[in-house]
Amino acid sequence: MAEKQAVILIVDDEVIVRRVLSEKMGAAGYRCEQAGTADEALARIKSTDVQLAILDVKMPGMSGVELLAEIKAAHPDIAVIMATAVIDISTAIECLKQGAYDYITKPFNLDEVVLSVERALEQRRLELENRDYQLHLEQKVSEQARKIRAAFLNAVTALVYALEAKDKYTSGHSQRVAGISVAIAAELGLSKPEIEKIRLAGLIHDIGKIGVREAVLNKPGKVTAKEYQHILSHSDIGAHILTPIVEDDAILKAVRHHHERYDGTGYPDGLSGKEIPLAARILAVADTYDAIISGRPYRAAQSIQTACDEIEHHQGGQFDPEVVDAFLRIKKSAELVDTSISKI
Repeated sequence: MAEKQAVILIVDDEVIVRRVLSEKMGAAGYRCEQAGTADEALARIKSTDVQLAILDVKMPGMSGVELLAEIKAAHPDIAVIMATAVIDISTAIECLKQGAYDYITKPFNLDEVVLSVERALEQRRLELENRDYQLHLEQKVSEQARKIRAAFLNAVTALVYALEAKDKYTSGHSQRVAGISVAIAAELGLSKPEIEKIRLAGLIHDIGKIGVREAVLNKPGKVTAKEYQHILSHSDIGAHILTPIVEDDAILKAVRHHHERYDGTGYPDGLSGKEIPLAARILAVADTYDAIISGRPYRAAQSIQTACDEIEHHQGGQFDPEVVDAFLRIKKSAELVDTSISKI
């Protein structure tokens, strides 16, 4: 059933027509507003929650057809019924094209007008319900998709941790890279959302090593040229693994390009300078630092100073100079803090 107590706006330059329609609609359970001109009608619509308007086609000044267009442009949820004393098929068709629900002629059969109003309001109700359903359905689907992606991302991160835990040489590497990268990003003044993306990229930057043979990753001696190329594929593999579950392009690019070199001799795409995403340039420094101070099957862990010297030595070649400067400031600040604590 159509909604009772709906507000109906009756727009007609003839007072008697407005009065008759208002009385009939009032008796049918609706609340009526009246307007004698289009301008008055627009003012009523602004001040009142109108659900349906009955518009006279021919009025002084702005016609009912022109008013229909105004109403539908600014208030598309208002149902409109056109009324006229002249039967004009072309005008009727034009009104229906512009969104009018019905086209009634004078003299009115008032019972038929009430029926038309009820049907128009019922259609309006169904359209609003359908739109609301679609909106909430889209929100639910979006939310469910977000939860699924988050679950997959958590699973991937957990898998990285599990793989690292099996290897004493890389245990905790991704967490440390993420922490160092966050510190560098903060030192560079990046925003919180950007820093969070870098943190996530740091946690999953080595996921592609799932596709690298364990015997090659943990080989104690020097790897062959073929084995080295196999290792190099991990950044590309990582991006492919993450693409279906990570929507943010910045995170995907950080994972893919964290082994690019500032001078353009890195992999997988040989990007150089500012072509390399900033997040990837930050990860490159953090990843190298943690790799140097951590033991590997083919060498012992190096000192923090050695790692800092190595990174500084390759500033402008392998690494972005600005990122290196930020990293060195962080390490210097950390050393000062450690020194001050030891003296207490």
